[in-house]
Amino acid sequence: MTQKAIFPGTFDPITSGHVDLVQRASKRFASVVVSVAGSGSKTPCFTLEERIELARAALNECPNVQGKGFEGLLVRFAHDEQAGVILRGLRTMSDFEYEFQLANMNRRLAPDVATMFLTPDEGFTSISSSLVREIARLGGDVSAFVPAVVDRALHARFGSTSSQ
Repeated sequence: MTQKAIFPGTFDPITSGHVDLVQRASKRFASVVVSVAGSGSKTPCFTLEERIELARAALNECPNVQGKGFEGLLVRFAHDEQAGVILRGLRTMSDFEYEFQLANMNRRLAPDVATMFLTPDEGFTSISSSLVREIARLGGDVSAFVPAVVDRALHARFGSTSSQ
């Protein structure tokens, strides 16, 4: 366990599925950086700083995990962090097609950085950040899909999510 891995995403917001993958990765790598991507072409619900803080709070019990924001090319960030592995989560076959394209391009750009795919616990395969945001925005209870700190943040943002 000497290798460092990064787990990139927008994490808008971080979900229980993300936490599951990071917790499992933290047992297999010396260090895992939850790499929160800047907005790019997306308009996130939470600012970059808020998303980093929510990720850190959700994963505070994993001592070898840290949250950091980044802008630009993922492989450049991987090199900056001296990470040899990019971790990506796969929930469905459609995820695989998209992630396979990204992994091949990243390999072309940085042959020294490997991409590894992880699948979440089956209870988390239907959870996505976009679904969580939509449910929360419409006043639904998302407490079963996100860590408590994220549930509270969504409640504060939209005013009517869970009962916590």
